[in-house]
Amino acid sequence: QVQLVESGGGLVQAGGSLRLSCVASGRRYAMGWFRQAPGKEREFVAAISWSGGSTNYADSVKGRFTISRDNAKNTVYLRKNSLKPEDTAVYYCAAKNSDLSPKYDYWGQGTQVTVSS
Repeated sequence: QVQLVESGGGLVQAGGSLRLSCVASGRRYAMGWFRQAPGKEREFVAAISWSGGSTNYADSVKGRFTISRDNAKNTVYLRKNSLKPEDTAVYYCAAKNSDLSPKYDYWGQGTQVTVSS
C-alpha cells in the first residue's frame, strides 16, 4: 500500500510563504499537488515528472509556486510564495505510476493552508 504523507501546512498572512512536503513510501512516482477550497472542486496545482526534469503548473500559481523533488528522500515539495487569501485550501499530494498517465493513483490525506488577508 502506497502512503503519501503531507506536512507543512498552516496559517500565514497574505504575501507570506510556506513550503509543503510530501513523503512517499515505496518506489519513485510522478507526483502532483492539488487543492480543494471550501465549496469548490479539487483542482490541479502543480506536477513534476518521475525524474524531476519536467514540471507544469496551473496558471493561477505560475511564478509564485515551485514544485521540486528530492529523489534520495522520495519527497516532493511545493514552495509557495506571495500567498493570497484565494490560495486557502486543503492541499493534497498525489502520485501516479507513469509520467504518461493522466490519472493519479494514490492520494495523501491533505494538509490545510489558510492565508489571512
